[in-house]
Amino acid sequence: MLEIVANTQIDESELLFKASRSSGPGGQNVNKLNTRVTLLFDVVGSSGLSDEQKQRVLQSLSTRIDKQGVLRVVSQRFRTQAANRQAAIERFVQLLVDVLAPRPVRRKTKAPAGARQRRLDDKKHRSRLKQQRSGRDWP
Repeated sequence: MLEIVANTQIDESELLFKASRSSGPGGQNVNKLNTRVTLLFDVVGSSGLSDEQKQRVLQSLSTRIDKQGVLRVVSQRFRTQAANRQAAIERFVQLLVDVLAPRPVRRKTKAPAGARQRRLDDKKHRSRLKQQRSGRDWP
């Protein structure tokens, strides 16, 4: 079980892994071994997420989710399939934590009185400068 946030766990059996050849340079190894790992997670069909959580994931990670509601995470940083599999799981958990973590409530605040007064003083000063410049009769 993967612990995402409090009271939210996803069973590892819901994750599907596919291996393929990594892109980019890598010598002879890159042409023989399937080291890139793609993690696929069916958001819509998941039993570990509530309906509200599913909507948040679908909305926030829409660029990573296809039309069937499958989330896709790819890892090809490492030279071994096992390391890339672990990196994909860690990235997947971090993505879900970022989306599902409760957001702190923002409290409205006012600008301090001193800051308001300084802004008004600066405006008056700038106004006086411009008035002084416009009143001159240049030869």
